[in-house]
Amino acid sequence: MTNILISGGAGYIGSCLAHLLIEKKYKVTIIDNLATGYKYLIPKKAKFYKCDIANKKKIINILKKEKFDFLVHFAAFIKVEESVIFPKKYYLNNVIKSKNFIKICVDCGIKNIIFSSTAAAYKGSFISLSERSEILPKSPYAKNKVEIEKYLKKISKKNNIKYFILRYFNVAGALKNLRSGQISKKSSHLIKVLSEYIVGKRDKFYINGLDFPTKDRAAIRDFIDVNDLCNIHLLIIRKSKKLRSEIFNCGYGRGQSVLQVFDTAKRIFSKNLRYYLRKRRKGDLVCSVANVKKIKKFLGFKPTFDNLANIIKSTVKWERKLLKSNLKF
Repeated sequence: MTNILISGGAGYIGSCLAHLLIEKKYKVTIIDNLATGYKYLIPKKAKFYKCDIANKKKIINILKKEKFDFLVHFAAFIKVEESVIFPKKYYLNNVIKSKNFIKICVDCGIKNIIFSSTAAAYKGSFISLSERSEILPKSPYAKNKVEIEKYLKKISKKNNIKYFILRYFNVAGALKNLRSGQISKKSSHLIKVLSEYIVGKRDKFYINGLDFPTKDRAAIRDFIDVNDLCNIHLLIIRKSKKLRSEIFNCGYGRGQSVLQVFDTAKRIFSKNLRYYLRKRRKGDLVCSVANVKKIKKFLGFKPTFDNLANIIKSTVKWERKLLKSNLKF
């Protein structure tokens, strides 16, 4: 049985992937310090260690207990705006800790690493972004991710390991059957925030800027359902023996504006939904859309959840489930 180690597996995407892998009969171990993760999201059949990735002794003990075939490395702080305010905090956690943790994993015999990176690494363009597009990260968060990408390339040559760098575009939605989804205090993810507004967790919904050089003056993004994103990880695990180290864009290859997202939600849920306008945020890209030719060619990726209305619906259902749970997050 293929044995997978997931760092940050109590977070949004990590927990969704853990559920999928267990469903597909993989053995899953999760490491998470629960600083931004939630035990509520962890599958019951996953082995869980509450542990910081900087705890060298404990990490080595975990790695010595069993042989892992893959490390899927999610553990990181992920709030872009927070990274601008606290760059040193982000560098320590996302770069220093990650490098040390990855080195320990490699030294203990892990030969395959999947790394969750970001489309924020790119300069941004109206032309769809390929894996060869110009890299120009603007936020400390994005710069952290790019630094780990470089580190993986460096150590792979010395240690005969394979890396699979996944540059996520805008991930949204809840896992099918609502087994997991996004829990976040003061989230800035568009569809998450909009869904909180729809279920009454927020009094107002804001759009940050309608002064972009686009058709409706709103920023354009490539939204990918978390179920399809998890399936991409699964495809890599299944096909890894036939693959070399690669970088893959994770998106759908088409953009939708922030205003289109709002209008879709308004059509589904209530004509009374309204937005308030704020100034555009510093560093916000006009357009960020993935070129997905490579992921389709190498992995045979065929999206099955590519429907904006359904992504919004599943997120709202997840928010309602959280409300009914009466748990305090």
